[in-house]
Amino acid sequence: MKINRRSLLRSGLGAVAWSLGGSTALAATTKPVDSWLLRRNEDRGEHVNSWLNTRYTFSFSRYRDPMWNRFRALRVMNEDFVGAGGGFPTHPHRDQEIITYVLSGALDHEDTLGNRGRVQPGLVQHMSAGTGIQHSEFNRAKTDCHLLQIWLTPDRPGHTPGYTQALFSEGERKEDWRLLASPSGGDGSIQINQDCRLYAAILGKGQHLEFDNFSGRASWLQVAKGSVVVNGQRLIAGDGVATEQAGNVTLSADADCELLRFDLA
Repeated sequence: MKINRRSLLRSGLGAVAWSLGGSTALAATTKPVDSWLLRRNEDRGEHVNSWLNTRYTFSFSRYRDPMWNRFRALRVMNEDFVGAGGGFPTHPHRDQEIITYVLSGALDHEDTLGNRGRVQPGLVQHMSAGTGIQHSEFNRAKTDCHLLQIWLTPDRPGHTPGYTQALFSEGERKEDWRLLASPSGGDGSIQINQDCRLYAAILGKGQHLEFDNFSGRASWLQVAKGSVVVNGQRLIAGDGVATEQAGNVTLSADADCELLRFDLA
């Protein structure tokens, strides 16, 4: 199978493609996607201290992997386990669209715009760092907080900083894709400054779901919980897969699972 090196460079990756066999050239979205970039959970970077256990999908902080810097506008996919009483003291951000998706527990947020709140499962937080913002995040509960922290590079630098949070019930995400964030803010989604649509889905064992990756777009699928079979390949929690080929993608949950999907320009 031939790997499109030019495409990988555009995406910020130098990764090895995983092929499900067959032709690598797909002419229509009615055909299945047969080639993905695969980021296995066990291959990610890791940082551990007294209150934090983090896995890095892409280069972040002191972890550097030139093969995995970003995927198009998707710059950070950190899986954090924040211990009780632990947290991030006030620190700055600039020119990033930051989304926090909590899987269990809760995280308290404060920022220099005056926003204060507690993020927990179902309540998705978005912070547009823009020209500059400072915030802190602490786990003041007695149990660990398990979350995904996601950064997208914005469509341009210099946006006005902003903060949004929105509740998406478990029922909304069950058995179908629920739009969480989009450039238009349509369908009750959070408006973000990037041509990216973020979806979430919760599937029970044996349930099926699909989506199309359209020509000129790219998809990143992150398994947040459980395990799922994607076009015949089994993926577990922490695994991420991406494609730039047009085609139909079929999913089958072989255990209860929670998924995030990014549709990227």
